This record gives sequence, C-alpha cells and structure tokens, in this order.
Amino acid sequence: MEQFRSNRDYTIIFIKAGLLFLLSTLLFGLLGALEYVIPGFLKDVFTFEKIRPLHVSSAIFWILTCAIGGVLFYVREEHNGIFKLPNFPKIIFFILAITFSSILVSYIFGIFGGREYWEFDPIFTIPISIGWGLFIYAFITNMKTLKNQPVYIWMWFTGAVFFLFTYLESNSWILPQIRNNLVKDMTIQWKSYGSLVGAWNQLIYGTSIYLMDKIAGDKKYSFSKIAFALYFLGVFNLMFNWGHHVYLLPTHAYVKHIGYLVSMTELVLFGRIIYLWRSSLSTAKRNFHIVPFKFLFAADVWVFLTLALAILMSIPVLNLYMHGTHIIVGHTMGATIGINTMLLLAFAYDIIGFRKNDSKKIYYGYWTINLSLIIFWISLIVAGVMKAYYQFNMPEMSYGVMINQLWPWFLLFLTSGICMIIGFVLVIFPLFKNKN
Repeated sequence: MEQFRSNRDYTIIFIKAGLLFLLSTLLFGLLGALEYVIPGFLKDVFTFEKIRPLHVSSAIFWILTCAIGGVLFYVREEHNGIFKLPNFPKIIFFILAITFSSILVSYIFGIFGGREYWEFDPIFTIPISIGWGLFIYAFITNMKTLKNQPVYIWMWFTGAVFFLFTYLESNSWILPQIRNNLVKDMTIQWKSYGSLVGAWNQLIYGTSIYLMDKIAGDKKYSFSKIAFALYFLGVFNLMFNWGHHVYLLPTHAYVKHIGYLVSMTELVLFGRIIYLWRSSLSTAKRNFHIVPFKFLFAADVWVFLTLALAILMSIPVLNLYMHGTHIIVGHTMGATIGINTMLLLAFAYDIIGFRKNDSKKIYYGYWTINLSLIIFWISLIVAGVMKAYYQFNMPEMSYGVMINQLWPWFLLFLTSGICMIIGFVLVIFPLFKNKN
C-alpha cells in the first residue's frame, strides 16, 4: 500500500488541477451572467465572444481532467496499489494540463478555431489526441482482458475508446469535403458532440458505480444482469442518441426517426429511477453522513430532473420550440453541474479526503449549491419558454426588446448563480487544504 501511496500523486494532481478548471468555469460563468444583466459590462476588456468559450472549455476540461484522475486512481486501487507504467499518469497530466491551459490563454488573445464547444485552434487536437491515446494504452495495459470484469471496467474502456474516436470525428471539418458541405458539416458536428458527452458519461458513471460498491462493501451490483443491461442501453444511446440534435437539419428522415426512437429508450432509465426512488431514499438515510455519498445522492436527484427535461426535448414538436432557447442551456447546466460535477466531487472527496473541522463548510456549501441550482435551472427554463413564445407568436418583436422582457429572469439567474459559486467555494477549498 505504501508503494500505492507513492505512485498515486499524479492521480490526485489530476483531480486538483480539475478543481482549478472548475473555479475557472465559475469565474467566467459569473462574468458571462453579468453581461446578460448589465449590457456592455467589460465590453472593452472581455467580450462575450471570449467569455463564452473560456467558460465552456473550462467546464469540459474540469470534467475530463477529474474523470481521468478518478479512473487512474481507482484502477490502481482495484489492483491493490500495483499500477503498470507508473510514469504514465505524470506524462499524460503534463500533456493535457499544458494543452488545456494553452487553449484558455489562446482564447484570451482572441485565437479561435470557429467550432461550437471545441472553439480552439485545431492544432491543439494533436496533443489532446496523444494524451488521450496514452490514457487508453495505460488503462488497457493494466486491465489485460475484459472477460469476467465488473461493469465499471467495461464502462471505463467504452468511454475512453469512444471519446477518442468521436473527438477525432468532430475534427473532420478540417477536411474540405466536409467543411464545404454545410448540412454534412453540421450533422457530423452535432452528432459527434452528442456522442462525446455519452463517452465521458461512461467514464464518470462507471466511476460512480465503483464508488457506490466501495461504500456498500460489495460488488454484487457491478456483476449483476441489470447493471450490464443498463450499460448496453447506455452504449446504444452513446452511439445513436445524437439523432434528436439534428431534427432541424435537412438530413435523411430515417436519421431523425432513429434518433427519436433511441431518445425514447431513456424512458427505461427514467422509469427505473422512479421505481427505485423509495429505496434510494432509505439508503440515503443510512449513508448521508458519508460526504461522497451526499454528492452521489444529489446527482441521483439531478439525473431524474435532467432526464425528464431531455425526454421532453426529444419530442420533435417540442424540440422545434425549445431549440436555440435557454431551455437548452438549462438542460446543459443541469447535466453538467447537477450530475457530472456532483459525481466528480464525490470522487474527489473519496480520493483526497478532508479535515473534520471543515465538515460544516462542506455541509453549508453542499446545500447552498443544490438549492441555488434549482432556482438557477428554473430561471433558465422559464426564460427559454418565454423566448420560444415571443419567437413564434410575436415575430415582429426585435431581439433587444425580447431580451429586455427576459431581464427579471436573467437577474434571478445571476443571483442564484452567485449563491451557487459561494457554495462551490465552500466545497472546493477543503479539498486543497488536505495534504493528500
């Protein structure tokens, strides 16, 4: 175990670097919200064109960095502290940390690649692909085989491989035959982005299953038939659930039909959450004193809320009204903050730990985040509904007038966002104070 402790440094550094990206996400998110409420705020210093990619990319880097650190740490733990290629976490960390930081700096200097979400210059694709390839190689080297492995091993493998594949696919716009065909370009872009989210969700959800087994003290669920059934449903969604993103594109009808049918398979997950809700409440009563479990439970609630909204978004006629409104932003925030961030914080607290005298800060921070997030989420959905109404029923209304009508909801969005940031600060800093 001592060997394990001496070799795990860079898995923890991965997670702490991810927490810094989370703080960066919160900072740029606050600046972006202020621009909504105070027109012209920082216009001469930081335009919204810079703040948005700084915010979005920081959030993605937080997810990827912490997910990699969690997987590498738990792979070592799974093998009793023995990790082949012990220098690989360090190499992977420096490649990705330098690349991610350079991307944020490039945004500040106004250097963009022009893509949605992956807005950086495509030259950064090279080191990201190399770093991720080394991550896959290190994982496979330590696993040897997938035979007779628990479900979280399959999820880690699927997430790692699919992420690299779909990330490279998302950069196919560099090819002239893709870039010069608008419909093909947008179809591939939206398809790949949907699959990328599914890929990193496999990494995160797999790690959450590992942690739940760790808290429970057994691996019954990880080898169960229901776990593998839901895993294959998740992989199926990863590959095909993107279809509802392209409803508005003039692409083949069968693509949209398949996308709709696959999206509706999420009802299986939704129904299971409702069915198991009562038992999950009784489990929460027993384990809520465990800090990582608090975050796992919060993520469970947000899975319910986010999945409900996702199912509504997958209905074509509703998607027509919702597309391009703040409802989509609300859905993204619910998934990114409520699900992914809560799960990643659970891993961080399990791996890094905290001092007992920080328990009250964590408690108050936890509830501040979740209560603020509810208000934050609702304000975006209401703003989205109102925007959809104005766009379809009052098309003569100018964009400026429409935004002014939404201002009270943006103010609520900003206020709840500030409270949420305070909660995150209370939760994040105890992780840096611990010497692990």
